[in-house]
Amino acid sequence: MLNVRVIVNNKEIYPLSNTEPVIIEVKDNHSRIVVTDGFHFTRPIDLTYKQPSYYHFKVVCSIDDMQLLGNAFVLIVFYLLGFYTGTLALKLLSFLPIVYLLFAYYIDRNSFIQIKQDKFAKR
Repeated sequence: MLNVRVIVNNKEIYPLSNTEPVIIEVKDNHSRIVVTDGFHFTRPIDLTYKQPSYYHFKVVCSIDDMQLLGNAFVLIVFYLLGFYTGTLALKLLSFLPIVYLLFAYYIDRNSFIQIKQDKFAKR
């Protein structure tokens, strides 16, 4: 499990949990937030408002549960086909899901953790 934190204005750090929402009170009109797990960082989001308002964000991963399940399925199918047929190309194709997941985790670090805003949450 990742230790995900929200950094506000490069000085205030708030830990996030999976079970309950975190309410962060920001008093500055032009605030900047970044979400990190220590290795991955999101792009900074500037919060600007003229009257008291709130934002509702979700922190998500670029690889969701269905993508993990799909990659595991593709890996198993290609490996078993390669094992039963003895074809080297199918055995090599079974590594593609692992390469994709490693690329998403290590190379594409800026978009691994993402901040999503609800459509009607800003007031």
